[in-house]
Amino acid sequence: MKSKKTQKALQRAENYFYSGDYEEAMRMYAILLKDHPGLEEARIGAILTDIAVENDEEAQALFEYYQVLKKENDENAEAIIEGMIGSFDNALEKISDILDGVLSSKETQESLEGITYADFKELVELRCSFKMAFEDIMFSTKVVITEKEDLLDFLQLLVENGFNEMAMRYIEGAAMAYPGESRIQDIIDSISSKK
Repeated sequence: MKSKKTQKALQRAENYFYSGDYEEAMRMYAILLKDHPGLEEARIGAILTDIAVENDEEAQALFEYYQVLKKENDENAEAIIEGMIGSFDNALEKISDILDGVLSSKETQESLEGITYADFKELVELRCSFKMAFEDIMFSTKVVITEKEDLLDFLQLLVENGFNEMAMRYIEGAAMAYPGESRIQDIIDSISSKK
């Protein structure tokens, strides 16, 4: 159990991180680690702060996801985040390879906005898991979906793999693009029933 002083110091470090003051965040995490070398939250915070210096958005997204895992009392929160950090470089490399292939055939601005659903499905096959493939790309790029059936398939897979909040973000746009689509409402009902 962390002392109130340690908890306050962690909170200050997190606040610095959220505000983008990575120098102060790192200083706070370093102090915490000096006093408590086994404090996992400080270690993860320091790693994410280091990443944030070069990849601000990705590190912020990983940090937010880590906070969600902690709030859910997921005892594997640190291991999950470490796995994601470890696969972060691999994911960027894979995405770069996929995008290189896409760019060589379609050198358009649209292809720079994300990866196509077909390319994402290829990544799913490589990883043998929708969840792992989506976690690989969710902080570094977006999936560009142009066909209604692909969108509905993607939404369903998001829900089946526990990405309900992410599914709801996509659904907001989908509902405007396809008003009255009953399958979208079915997916919303499926998410509601899980809450």
